[in-house]
Amino acid sequence: MRARHAFVEFAAPAALVVGTALLGTVVSQTTEIYFVTALISVSTVVALYVFVGNSGVLSFGHIAFFAVGVWAAGVLSVPVAEKPATMPYLFDFLSSTTVGNVPSLVVAALAGGVFAVLVGLPLMRLSGLAAGIATFAVLGITNNLLRYYEKIGPGLNTFSSVPETTGLLQAAVGAVIVIAAAFVYQRSRLGRQLRAAREDPAAARAVGVSIYRQRLWAFGLSGLLIGFAGGLYIHFIPINVDAVYLDLTFVTLAMLVIGGTTSLWGAVVGALFVSALDSLLAEMEAGMTLFGWNIDIPDGSRIVVVSSIMALVLILRPSGLTGGREFSLPRIGRRAEA
Repeated sequence: MRARHAFVEFAAPAALVVGTALLGTVVSQTTEIYFVTALISVSTVVALYVFVGNSGVLSFGHIAFFAVGVWAAGVLSVPVAEKPATMPYLFDFLSSTTVGNVPSLVVAALAGGVFAVLVGLPLMRLSGLAAGIATFAVLGITNNLLRYYEKIGPGLNTFSSVPETTGLLQAAVGAVIVIAAAFVYQRSRLGRQLRAAREDPAAARAVGVSIYRQRLWAFGLSGLLIGFAGGLYIHFIPINVDAVYLDLTFVTLAMLVIGGTTSLWGAVVGALFVSALDSLLAEMEAGMTLFGWNIDIPDGSRIVVVSSIMALVLILRPSGLTGGREFSLPRIGRRAEA
């Protein structure tokens, strides 16, 4: 029974990702962009869930690790011949090195993970509001370094010449990999200890659980996975430093909160739900015709609507759309016996 429950717990979000990817193959090329974006969002939100969902500590700084993954994969993927034109001040070892798609994703993941561990060494001793503010400070510092320190990237310029290799297949495979990593972690001894510390820190300490160490493990793994998601993103669309800052931080947190902070199923549902809503609102902002009606809403309506939904969810259903629970099949046998 436990094996069946575990299989369903992993298979349900993975199947939702695969179904989204398959649906994306039958739409127009323009609409397909929204599906790829949604799948990358799944990787990003699930990576955030690994730390926030299991520890109960809110982090406003995870997009910093995403941005580091973007920069690592982006800089290393640009052909050597084209780097002087767009990134003339790079360190020599960066300007003379180019790697392929998969190696760049590995480097992005490692960069995000290492950075998260270094940041986590002092910060994982904090809790509550102090931890949230400290992680937000990390986001601000990282954004300014990437913005103005042109020895490690294009600075304020948009990344260009990065091979656009993230399509439906790669985005879906990447999302399933991240889901699998999150599932294995939450089922592991480390994940159970961290959730125990989340529920009752005093009791966890009494049985020998090091809350600091468990948080650091989760923070590092979460940084690694979200760095990987950043690598997928830069191989999908050219972006600049503003694209990986406050707006993305808010939307990612909104996805997790709306879906359900404490479950892997909630992270996936929230990412896909908000992505679908955001895509629809984007079309409405650009002007669209629906059932003969011309719809044209003001720019910025997406953030207003997503913010309103998040507020309503927090008021009416604080545990999210999924109730903070994992997906499970009805217990038919017990019902029959009853």
